[in-house]
Amino acid sequence: MEDNTSLTPVFVLSGMKHLTPKYLFIFLSLSVYLLIILLNLMLIVTILLEKSLHEPMYLFVCNLCFNGLYGTTGFYPKFIYDLLSPSPVISYVGCFTQSFVIYSSFTCEFTILVTMAYDRYVAICRPLEYHNILRTQTVAKAILYSWAFPFLLLLPNLILTVQLPLCGSSIDRLYCDNWSIVKQSCIPTTTINALSFTLLLIFMAHAFIVMFSYQRLIVACRNSSDNKRKFMHTCGPHLVSLMNFSIALLFDIIFSRYGSEDFPEHLRNAFQVQILVIPPIVNPLIYGLKLSEIRKKLFQKCQKQKKHKTRLAFCRSK
Repeated sequence: MEDNTSLTPVFVLSGMKHLTPKYLFIFLSLSVYLLIILLNLMLIVTILLEKSLHEPMYLFVCNLCFNGLYGTTGFYPKFIYDLLSPSPVISYVGCFTQSFVIYSSFTCEFTILVTMAYDRYVAICRPLEYHNILRTQTVAKAILYSWAFPFLLLLPNLILTVQLPLCGSSIDRLYCDNWSIVKQSCIPTTTINALSFTLLLIFMAHAFIVMFSYQRLIVACRNSSDNKRKFMHTCGPHLVSLMNFSIALLFDIIFSRYGSEDFPEHLRNAFQVQILVIPPIVNPLIYGLKLSEIRKKLFQKCQKQKKHKTRLAFCRSK
């Protein structure tokens, strides 16, 4: 270990050293990133342009897709650049920025899914009061909370980590994360560890809110065929998104904290990026295909675009 108690100017992303053949990973990464952009932008544009979709549930879906773009943009451009570069390094500022963007995206995803769970609880358990409870101002506050709360929550952890004297510069991952930076510290990190544990407890409290919402939903749907239909139609996609993201995040936390260096490197890399691949692709797919209103609008737009191209081709031929 280097005898250096000053801030390390550059970190080496040692997890990328053995990614071969590189051109295959460049092709796969670029394809996945473009697919994520296409799917999420398609849903965002459809929801924003269609006034009939300006309902709380669809606005929350729009935010979920936007968050998918935000988080993956913190990873894929740098990752593809590193694959093209002979030395996968990242600056001190860049490492902290990437870590904050990716983990704020993870926490935003969770808080958005929590607000969506509450929305479904009100829609099914208190349908007559739905529009009185989820007014425009309330929805705006819920969206603001979904984004502001994670940022404010992670900020103290970032500030404490920035102040650490570092004695190392190697991060055994494909991207920067807070825990990998903290492990480079020359001094004990008891305060940061305690703060991280507190953050975990706060998000567990959010998980209990989701569990409570679904417990009430299941009770409400038990004796009503109409409520059962609503549950499967609108809660099904949300439940799949929540389970998909929670399992992916759990794998990432367990691996980053307790993963062994003896674990095969290609599996370690797969565990690191699965949370940046699966949720951003699965979310727009399940909402775009499952929710009938979004599906109808998407098909209508595709048909309009096809007719427009046909007219242009006809006019040119004349």
